[in-house]
Amino acid sequence: MITKEIPYFDIFQICNSGQCFRMNQIGEDTCRVIAGEYNLKIKQEGAAYIFFCTEDEFESFWKDYFDLGTDYGAYRDKINPKDSYLCQAAEFGKGIRILKQDLWEMIVSFLISQQNNIPRIRRCIQNICQQYGKALKTEEGDTFYTFPQPEILAALGEDDLKPCNLGYRSKYVVRTARMISNGEVSLEEIEKMSYKKAKEELLKLFGVGEKVADCICLFSLHHLEAFPMDTHMIQALEQHYKRGFPKRRYQGVQGVMQQYIFYWELFGRKNG
Repeated sequence: MITKEIPYFDIFQICNSGQCFRMNQIGEDTCRVIAGEYNLKIKQEGAAYIFFCTEDEFESFWKDYFDLGTDYGAYRDKINPKDSYLCQAAEFGKGIRILKQDLWEMIVSFLISQQNNIPRIRRCIQNICQQYGKALKTEEGDTFYTFPQPEILAALGEDDLKPCNLGYRSKYVVRTARMISNGEVSLEEIEKMSYKKAKEELLKLFGVGEKVADCICLFSLHHLEAFPMDTHMIQALEQHYKRGFPKRRYQGVQGVMQQYIFYWELFGRKNG
């Protein structure tokens, strides 16, 4: 157990920002996140965060996972002070960071995300992990499940994930798993590619379109120039950026600005 004071970091904003589906609020001040074979509990106490893990685990895994080595204040300093809408959105979502998540898990997660909402996506992912992942134990003795590897899901029939509440998305996941398992698409190669090349490669996968590819590029590969567009973003840009979002001004950090806008549209505007 270690305690850190981290500026521009809010576990609840990250939990609800639509980029991670294995992070859940488990108490008034506590969240739990599962990534790889790790299961972490984080508690917020004012400006301090208690990470229920060893210093070594924090330094070797979670620090990079939460992108804690990056100064998000510098990103916010790039915002045009005359852009009152983006300033408001960035202030409201100032604790959001772009996570560095597993590529395969993000591919499946965002295939499932199409025409879906966050609570249902979380349940789908939980169902897949419980059915096909590996069972592990926390130090407290609780059971959790890893995310199943491509070859596990590739061996299924195209409709076999329907009982996990995937519906028509079952075939998307199974066919994509087969493409990766048989070497038609290489995750290792995608991880080495530029944003443009990685997106082109991801678009080869069955069921992956522009928005899903951009989400994968942003939330796994950490290509911060990715700018996913969904209905919330389309409506926001039509209302506030009639000439288009000024991506040139935010070159290289467009995805951070996208998250501020997305989170504001989802949670802030109706309360603002």
